[in-house]
Amino acid sequence: MFHLIFAVPSLLVIARWLWPLSMPLWGKGVIALLLLFASQYHYWSRLSSGSVFAPEFPRAVVILFNWAFGVIIFLAVLQILLDLGTLIGVAIRHGAIGVPDGVRYAIGGVAAILSAIAVANALRVPPIKDVDVAIAGLPAQFDGYRVLQLTDLHISRLFTARWATAVVDRANASGADLIVVTGDFIDGPVEMRRADIAPLAKLRAPDGVYAIPGNHEYFFDYAEWMRHLKDLGFRMLPNMHAVVIRDGARIVLAGVTDLSASAHGQAGPDLAAALARAPDDAPVILLDHQPRNARDAAKRGVALQLSGHTHGGMIVGLDRLVANGNGGFVSGRYDVGGMTLYVSNGTALWPGFALRLGRPSELTRITLRAAR
Repeated sequence: MFHLIFAVPSLLVIARWLWPLSMPLWGKGVIALLLLFASQYHYWSRLSSGSVFAPEFPRAVVILFNWAFGVIIFLAVLQILLDLGTLIGVAIRHGAIGVPDGVRYAIGGVAAILSAIAVANALRVPPIKDVDVAIAGLPAQFDGYRVLQLTDLHISRLFTARWATAVVDRANASGADLIVVTGDFIDGPVEMRRADIAPLAKLRAPDGVYAIPGNHEYFFDYAEWMRHLKDLGFRMLPNMHAVVIRDGARIVLAGVTDLSASAHGQAGPDLAAALARAPDDAPVILLDHQPRNARDAAKRGVALQLSGHTHGGMIVGLDRLVANGNGGFVSGRYDVGGMTLYVSNGTALWPGFALRLGRPSELTRITLRAAR
């Protein structure tokens, strides 16, 4: 019940940062309890909704929890660096080195500021990020064609209708020919998220709005969410494709289900099924929430794969760990066997870890270019 893995950083902070401070024992006890309480954010989230993925607290409380959780993480890292520096100093001087309280308070302040910046970065309405992608065999009619990618919106108590409305306004003003959403629309069941996701029904593009599920849709009654997303106007592509036509020329837009689908009793990703009866002479753009299968997609002749899921790694340094769990792909453009893979940092991110430093959110406007 007590989430030990999340308590470890707080225990390190208590033992190595808090306890050596010169302050009354009762003060240390109060701060220690607050640190342990904040470290159990995900446990309290589970109690609030039945799922660790949907913290059902007022938005201000979710923000405060994320800030406090971030303070613990950053302070633990800074304390480790301080301890390493102290050990190096001891080795050089051949004697003990004391760490003044002022230094400890300073790194505590730095951790608090870094966490506040990271939360603010996570909560913003993302700007448009422009990416040009050259595609071999792209018909001239599609040269300059613009696809706007949204992904990992995680509509929740943190990313509410007001935020979603601002995202929709920015997306609709982007001048995109086509809008795609590569999964993780929500955190929570339909009855909890109905009002907050409603603004997405106003997404508009000349050639339509297409989408695929992400792993989080499977956590909250997948079938009900697929019905509701269709009702909102999304053309869902679970192991399916659509043909986009412009002045007689064609491109294929294909989508697959998430890698986690089979664990929830649903059909797993099937690119062969998605491309069945697709025209052979049309370049293929693939929507796949997770980037891990990009090499397989490249072998099947996909020209461009759009993915999300990683949130760009969220924090510089942490992104290396996230990449290791996603086939080496975490953020931005990759050349994979002649195919372009683009992994978006995400429009938002999971409210259980709403922190960003050096890996900003984005609305990705991809302009297709004919390869010269």
